[in-house]
Amino acid sequence: MAKNKPSLSIVMPCLNEAENLKTLLPQLISAQPNADILVIDDGSTDASKAICEQHGIKVISHPHSLGNGASIKTGARNATGDIIVFMDADGQHDPDDIERLLYKLAEGYDMVVGARQSSSHASTKRKLGNAIFNKLASFMTGQKIEDLTSGFRAVRAQHFKKFLYLLPNGFSYPTTSTMAFFRSALPVAYIPIKAGKREGKSKIKLLKDGLRFFIIILKIGALFSPMRLFLPASVVCFLFGVINHIDSYLSSGTFSNGSLFLYVASVFIFLMGILSEQISSLHYRNSENVDS
Repeated sequence: MAKNKPSLSIVMPCLNEAENLKTLLPQLISAQPNADILVIDDGSTDASKAICEQHGIKVISHPHSLGNGASIKTGARNATGDIIVFMDADGQHDPDDIERLLYKLAEGYDMVVGARQSSSHASTKRKLGNAIFNKLASFMTGQKIEDLTSGFRAVRAQHFKKFLYLLPNGFSYPTTSTMAFFRSALPVAYIPIKAGKREGKSKIKLLKDGLRFFIIILKIGALFSPMRLFLPASVVCFLFGVINHIDSYLSSGTFSNGSLFLYVASVFIFLMGILSEQISSLHYRNSENVDS
């Protein structure tokens, strides 16, 4: 007997995207007529909600703006599909690419991310910033990450919902969810996409949110792959201690306080890494008990 086809929910966070929704919603309905489309209105002050209702789209409204990540969590909690596709409401993501995400997911993956081609980035600064984040996250996870911050992805709902409590309320839910899937040994794949240019002003501030992404990557690295963060730091401290020790001995025949400090710091950082590894293991024990 053939297995039933998995049901599909499409979740779109929305903040003042009325103009983009006028064009996007008809295309989305045409591309995925059987999907449960859910728009999360994050405190919009324009006609976003009214336009969705005109097209028969279900809308859940926040009383005020709670953040992109908060909208993702609201959408995931209310999505009924076995598979959830997350996409932006600003017109950057092509509804026709959803089918490509689903085909790749059907190959046995638990998350498929639409990786933006280099020509899709709005500026050279954003392109460079994303490249740096991808390299750092790849190091933290030990897996190649082609687009860490892409908000266009298909996931298996049963796995994604396990990590909702980890997701921040801001713009970095893709970062956290990607690294969480890798840490849980849930297979992740990428397909190349060409993101369109959004109409209107982006809600992301390059410097402010870039710093937040960097800090979040370090936090996630410490939580999910602690020794990848702490071990190199410990080794660097130890090597600087050795260098300082040799320099002090050759110049004055003494053992300097600086060397002692670096040796002690190296040991403490290493022990923090071991402790973090144990905490990380306990943290994931509960997640792994959820039915897969």
